[in-house]
Amino acid sequence: MATLTEGDQAPAIIAKDQSGNEVSLNDFKGKTVVLYFYPKDDTPGCTAEACDFRDNYQGLQAKDIVVLGVSVDDEKSHQKFVTKHSLPFTLLADTDQKIVNDYGVWAEKNMYGKKYMGTVRTTFIIDGEGKIAHIINKVDTKNATQQVLDLINN
Repeated sequence: MATLTEGDQAPAIIAKDQSGNEVSLNDFKGKTVVLYFYPKDDTPGCTAEACDFRDNYQGLQAKDIVVLGVSVDDEKSHQKFVTKHSLPFTLLADTDQKIVNDYGVWAEKNMYGKKYMGTVRTTFIIDGEGKIAHIINKVDTKNATQQVLDLINN
């Protein structure tokens, strides 16, 4: 599993979005990208995080910030999630777990004593040159946008 640190080149991404379009991280050269990894579409924490980005999306766009969400759910699941919550940004389907592995966020988790593999909620802020500027390991799902802005504005 990759261990990325701030200053590293962000691993390349090519994946399908919720509409089946191919998206590459290279599409956003010159822009700040908020790449957030979340465990599962339409679960309470993931919905809170997505809706926080949605509710603050215009402010992020005004700063030329792109938001990309990534989970191992498929395009159909993403499309339902986007439609149900009116999400204005792109969700990437990582069904083969390549991206979560490349970014080091696929790990053993433990819930109610049961161990399983899953996505560790993590946000990467990638600068316009494709370098990782910041990594948020302790994401506050209800204030995810503010966490991002606090780092970008400092």
